[in-house]
Amino acid sequence: MFARLFNRGKEDKEKYNQLPIPEDANWSFLGADMHSHFVPGIDDGAKTIEGSIVLLRAMADMGFKTVVTTPHIMLDYYPNNREIIEKGLEKLHTAVKENNIELTVRAAAEYYIDESFVKLIDTVPLLTVHKNEVLVEFSMLFEPPMLAETLFKMQGAGYRPILAHPERYGFFHHNFERYRDMKDRGCLLQLNLLSLTGYYGKNVKMAAEMLLEKGMYDYCGSDMHHDKHAAALKTMTQTPLYTLLVNYPFLNSKLCF
Repeated sequence: MFARLFNRGKEDKEKYNQLPIPEDANWSFLGADMHSHFVPGIDDGAKTIEGSIVLLRAMADMGFKTVVTTPHIMLDYYPNNREIIEKGLEKLHTAVKENNIELTVRAAAEYYIDESFVKLIDTVPLLTVHKNEVLVEFSMLFEPPMLAETLFKMQGAGYRPILAHPERYGFFHHNFERYRDMKDRGCLLQLNLLSLTGYYGKNVKMAAEMLLEKGMYDYCGSDMHHDKHAAALKTMTQTPLYTLLVNYPFLNSKLCF
């Protein structure tokens, strides 16, 4: 089914996008979200536990059963670590229980690739999304000079990188082979769902569409920071994009346990 859906001509895709959308469409087919910022007050996501509760309830209402929240770890801006994140996770667990939110919440991290991250690989166990899989990002303005070395080092230490929102790195847009290079280096690729709506701009949308059509994504995530993201994600289920995504073989469901 995957090959039929994502390797067809423009005319066939347009016909497919005309399929009816269920009135009760939600994100339950994914099971889990694996990129978000729900731990309050430690990065650019939820600011308060009250804000976290609003976002977590929205995720449950949209059909998610599990979320792996991924606070930033970025030395110059968000100098988080395992202890800070795990304390924040305890707050989320308490809030979920007290507010009767039917959602399993776990925590990993979104690591920013720079020199400090390279040192972390050797010194502390990294927080993983699943088994040995680690969510990473880097500057959207330029490719870090140590990127290839860092990916190699991660794998040498037993980790598998998940590259967050690859469609948002503008310097890759005119060189699609760089995406193939990331895959060849063992990276998994994670789609930001809202990229497909144009939320981050036209060029990002086009890159996301191309990666999707080529079947290069492994995971997808909300990258939710605030209630505007939640509202946009809910609206997305009533667009033709939903009928396309519901048939894509994302790996998210393996995170539900």
